[in-house]
Amino acid sequence: MKKYIILTLIVSMFAWAVYEFAVDQNDTVQEEHNEEEEYMVSGEPEDVNADDIEVGLDLGSEAPDFELETLEGEIVQLSDYRGQKVMINFWATWCPPCRAEMPDMQSVYEDEEVEILAVNLSSTEAARSDVVNFVDDFGLTFPILLDKYEEVANLYEISPVPTSYLVDTNGVIQFKMIGPLNYEMMVQEFEKMD
Repeated sequence: MKKYIILTLIVSMFAWAVYEFAVDQNDTVQEEHNEEEEYMVSGEPEDVNADDIEVGLDLGSEAPDFELETLEGEIVQLSDYRGQKVMINFWATWCPPCRAEMPDMQSVYEDEEVEILAVNLSSTEAARSDVVNFVDDFGLTFPILLDKYEEVANLYEISPVPTSYLVDTNGVIQFKMIGPLNYEMMVQEFEKMD
């Protein structure tokens, strides 16, 4: 009788170990799949009649309009840039990937016919002077917008930074990236637009 109990316990423990291994493997595969999807959203949006385009955050949607103050105190609205290709980039000075992509953003701004609206998550900064010093250190000349209360970040459902939306001349989202972009990626995506 003892042999059967011990054998049953061993078989049960073995079955449990196999089950745990299978569940862990499935979770790992699912996490890897989610991470791949989480970083880049691109592709061809569906052909839609211009009158049927709705405001939203999906590819092919009209980018939600917003209004923010620049570092210089000027009020800027996204809709002011209608007719131009625009990169809306959400960032913070404490974010290493943001620091990594800023030189490429400056180069694209200088080399290409695009506008860059760099939306700083100001409520996450220790001081405004950190933003000013960051801009000076990197020699940034594109508009730096201050999202003091994260209203625009919430509107665009920003979680990690950097996150960028590339918007065409009609104000339609053509590309979204969660994570840093490099020069070649920015140029390639802008070249696909009107």
